[in-house]
Amino acid sequence: MSVDRAEAVEEAGEGAEPEALVAATTLHYYAVAPGVRLNVRSGPGTSYSLVRTLAEGASVPIYCQTPGTSVAGYYGTSNIWDNIGNGEFVSDAYVHTGSDGYVASRCG
Repeated sequence: MSVDRAEAVEEAGEGAEPEALVAATTLHYYAVAPGVRLNVRSGPGTSYSLVRTLAEGASVPIYCQTPGTSVAGYYGTSNIWDNIGNGEFVSDAYVHTGSDGYVASRCG
């Protein structure tokens, strides 16, 4: 089954600004549903283009969240989409956040 999902983002490296280093160390990663290869989309919905597919066992950062297409997934049905990188979104219905609601700020 192919679903929406993302790979871990690189941490700030040498020469990074101090704020980037702080953000990289405080960023929380959330596990993707077990046994799921999650599709990463270019926007908050299934009609957006596929950017990549995450491997089973991946964890993703959530930079912000936004409403979009409603998806029935491993953790229930949700219209929340998680921004996991620049132009990369996954359905929150496949991410174990421990909540049925928003766990990050809304995308601006």
